[in-house]
Amino acid sequence: MGVLLLVSCRSAKLSDARAQYIRGEYFVASETYRKVYRNIKPDQHPLRGVVAYEMAEAYRRMNVASRSANAYANAIRYKYPDTLVYLRYAQMLHKEGRYLQAQKAYEDFLALDPVNLLGISGLQGVKDAVEKKKTPSRYVVKRMDLFNSNRGEFSPAFAKDDAVLYITSSREDARGDSISNITGMKNNDIFIVTRNDKGGWMKPEILESEINTRFDEGTPSVSADGNYLFYTFSPVYSHRATTPKIYCSRRGSGSWNAGQELTVSAGDTLSVFAHPSVSPSGDYLYFVSDMPGGYGGKDIWRARMDGLIVLFTENLGPEVNTPGDEMFPYIKNDTTLYFSSDGHPGMGGLDLYEASLHGSTNRWRVQHMDFPLNSSMDDFGITFEKGKLRGFFSSNRNDARGHDHIYSFECPDVEIFVEGLAVDTEDNFIPNVKVSVVGDNGFRHEYITGQDGTYRFRADKGVNYLFMARAEGFLNRKKTLSTFVEEKDTVYFVDFEM
Repeated sequence: MGVLLLVSCRSAKLSDARAQYIRGEYFVASETYRKVYRNIKPDQHPLRGVVAYEMAEAYRRMNVASRSANAYANAIRYKYPDTLVYLRYAQMLHKEGRYLQAQKAYEDFLALDPVNLLGISGLQGVKDAVEKKKTPSRYVVKRMDLFNSNRGEFSPAFAKDDAVLYITSSREDARGDSISNITGMKNNDIFIVTRNDKGGWMKPEILESEINTRFDEGTPSVSADGNYLFYTFSPVYSHRATTPKIYCSRRGSGSWNAGQELTVSAGDTLSVFAHPSVSPSGDYLYFVSDMPGGYGGKDIWRARMDGLIVLFTENLGPEVNTPGDEMFPYIKNDTTLYFSSDGHPGMGGLDLYEASLHGSTNRWRVQHMDFPLNSSMDDFGITFEKGKLRGFFSSNRNDARGHDHIYSFECPDVEIFVEGLAVDTEDNFIPNVKVSVVGDNGFRHEYITGQDGTYRFRADKGVNYLFMARAEGFLNRKKTLSTFVEEKDTVYFVDFEM
């Protein structure tokens, strides 16, 4: 009798959680799983293992790595019978920055599945992560508190010659009053950030347009001519999972019109189509999809466009795409793409990568963007100011709830200086020495030493310089210098004994 009651209770509550998960309602599913788990007797190990694993999957989808890792650990403790649990556990430890524990978990998983590409990539990532933190890139990263709220913000996108920034946010100002069963927050809307008269950024305001609805809109990308805005639209269905689609809005009479669905693959109603990024020429639209023909998970594709008509689509190939997820593409120019991935070796979660298209081979070369642009958490949705190594991206680093926020980044100019002094044979300083400098980059200038016999100037990297020093009563002196091409601050010394 007791067994029958258990089965009845389990089928009602556990089936509810599973139905919520299948519909993509991860927040409410996690709450239901937690209640089910608490009601299972401690000696029912197989059932506790199953529920712990499914609860961990819901937390993983919500980006709550700490809760997900704990739930996976419980699933392992109760002998959940799928080796995938070890990979997921390793990935969550990786995302939390617990690299030594993650390495052990990856090794445990690879002992069971030694050729798994995600396991191999993850293990390499945790091994690299410690060194990457010790040798950061030149980028300076700052949290943009002016843009952020106590909810979530992500996917910034420049427009109007960088005078305007669009962002996606679930803050209180978003349209609609309902709470999403997927995230536990309001649905996302598109917000706009403008500059003041002095060029400084102002606080985000909701985009007053029919684009924003009570459903979920985000990841905007504006065409170079400013006439089209592509974005992701996610309707909510009560009977099936949400399937994101790409929409496009035309600009008319000074505002954005209601968006219309862009037909990417006619007849495909099951695949995800999201995260559009239109190329500067407008010839290609890069996007994310799990449509057939990919490499596993979500892949980055591109569509050849004729206006708003998709002529054909193509997968970017195995150099970019992996068995994991590749998302949030940003096409900077015809040969440079930025995207995020959890399938390439990285520091944890989604990391930012730069891909360069080589014309001779027509293949992409992918490079990790290093710390501090990347962290152990999710880093994605990058955008650059035109012609500059600065801009904005999104990350859920340093947020215990897993909420995304906007960060700024900038790569300071490399500072290279040449300095030296002129002395006589008795090491006395010589003032008023004329030092002529000629570089093979076209640089040409003459410097005069001061009373202390010194001179100094800013140089460029990767240049061959010729120096000629002359002063009345002394023989002329000639020297050469080749500056390195490395991206680091350097001071070179070129002294003259006259």
